Amino acid sequence: MLSGIQLNKSAAAIVQQCIANADRLRIATSEIAAAKVLDFGVETLGGLEAGLQLARICMSDMASISLEAPSSVIPLPQVVVRTDHPLAACLHSQYAGWKIATEDYFAMGSGPMRAAAATEPLFTEFPAEKEVSSGNAPTICVGVLEASTLPTDAAVAAIKSGLASSAELILAVAPTSSQAGNLQVVARSVETAMHKLHELHFPVQSVVSAAGAAPLPPVAKNDLQGIGRTNDSILYGSTVNLWVDCDDETIQAAGPKTPSNSSPSHGEQFLSLFKKANHDFYAMDKDLFSPALVIFHSVKTGNSYQFGTIVPELLHQSFAM
Repeated sequence: MLSGIQLNKSAAAIVQQCIANADRLRIATSEIAAAKVLDFGVETLGGLEAGLQLARICMSDMASISLEAPSSVIPLPQVVVRTDHPLAACLHSQYAGWKIATEDYFAMGSGPMRAAAATEPLFTEFPAEKEVSSGNAPTICVGVLEASTLPTDAAVAAIKSGLASSAELILAVAPTSSQAGNLQVVARSVETAMHKLHELHFPVQSVVSAAGAAPLPPVAKNDLQGIGRTNDSILYGSTVNLWVDCDDETIQAAGPKTPSNSSPSHGEQFLSLFKKANHDFYAMDKDLFSPALVIFHSVKTGNSYQFGTIVPELLHQSFAM
């Protein structure tokens, strides 16, 4: 299994490429409270290429991410993700499992800095940073923040408090209502499937490869609308294929519970549901957070199983098309 050190080094290499090409990517770099901060769309324009690079950072470069031709469902580019390291790329890196909350700042944190901190229960079950216990923490920690403003000194301090004192912190920041932020959220089709399967106690370590695609919505006028559109893209427009090394019975037991239509909330735009929950993700039905369509391929038996459904009419409503 890939260590947290490997994941952070891999993400840091992409960061350095982004810094070297900052003008072309339309991003900017600054320093806040001794952390290097890359602005992918807060006070900069960013763009599609910046979004692809941001998604690569978020997944520790353990996945290939691209924009592909529109599907027959809706005439928008598809954000396509594929990986042979789904556990490391998605659960150890991309999952937004670190809530950054101070009196003056809020953001959802993802990226391999989570593996360096290794405080979430996930890392007890699937260790990624064995070196931490021996005192050999990564020298560079890379995180991605979904936020509408750059982090404050207090926010940076809060993140650093969860890391080794010797760690050099790098943060990439983008709001959902930016091109880069919009794209990097939609690049989470596989991650939502992996997280849902983990919640279902499916053996996620048996997922040997994965590929996902979801439509890239128009950039929203504000973050609230952006949250709605990007989530609708996943919940009602994404397709995820999983290659699993397990028996058919395991797939058949988890399969019907995996896609978003397993939730009683399915069928309503995400923004409407989010408002009903008083803008609290944690008050929403967790079964909803999953791809629209999930296809399992057993590399052990050669059989495939499909669950869920795409809902084009909801996508058109959400994207105002």
